[in-house]
Amino acid sequence: MKYTVITGSSSGIGYETALAFASRDKNVILVARRVAQLDELKKNIHNLNADVDVVIKPADLSDSEQVYDLYESLKEYEIETWINNAGFGNSAPVTEQPVKKIEKMLRVNVEALTTLSTLYARDYSSKEGTQLINVSSDLGYRIVPNAVSYAATKFYVSAFTEGLAQELRDQDSPMKVKILAPAMTETEFVKTARELDEFSYSDNVQQYHTAKEMAQFMLNLYDSEKTIGKVNSESYEFELMDPIFPYTSKRTVK
Repeated sequence: MKYTVITGSSSGIGYETALAFASRDKNVILVARRVAQLDELKKNIHNLNADVDVVIKPADLSDSEQVYDLYESLKEYEIETWINNAGFGNSAPVTEQPVKKIEKMLRVNVEALTTLSTLYARDYSSKEGTQLINVSSDLGYRIVPNAVSYAATKFYVSAFTEGLAQELRDQDSPMKVKILAPAMTETEFVKTARELDEFSYSDNVQQYHTAKEMAQFMLNLYDSEKTIGKVNSESYEFELMDPIFPYTSKRTVK
């Protein structure tokens, strides 16, 4: 029994990714704070594919202790793929942003992702067929006004994940490490970032993908040999790419 772990799976890209992987007969471990939504997702998965095993693991990844507890609670499972999808944003100039919210964003987007990636790579990097996929953003490669802090967290995710991918390649590790970098996607992201009760993408956004489309892009990335699956911010086409940031391999250093 092998499993795919998906954090932030109670809504949006994580929710649809769980359905997409279950449609491929992948057993899934669902991680998020909201238990009711996870229960609903479990029912939907079993309606789609009654044969897969679905494990629910409620956790608040802004709490460092819960991050470690989550990983320890999964030691009994063989984890084939780990997808760090959990994250949220903020929309405000740096001089006006709520500091407590930014601190929480750093803990989820950066700290929890780094901790879980490190623990998973430590335990599974020598195992054939394993993959670690971290969800960054188009804003992990460019900066825009009113999202400077959020973009900075995603620049970290992109740099850390690209670096880990190439570091493991240098070590001849069989684990594949990849980045999914969405652009505007129809999820709860804008409502959380702007602290709104409702937000209509069709009324306010010229170009965007649905969460279901992004889940398909996730599968495309999963199937590929490329490190990055990125939405082009101008054309909104999904592109599979090699690493972008400069990296000096130990094999080229004399």
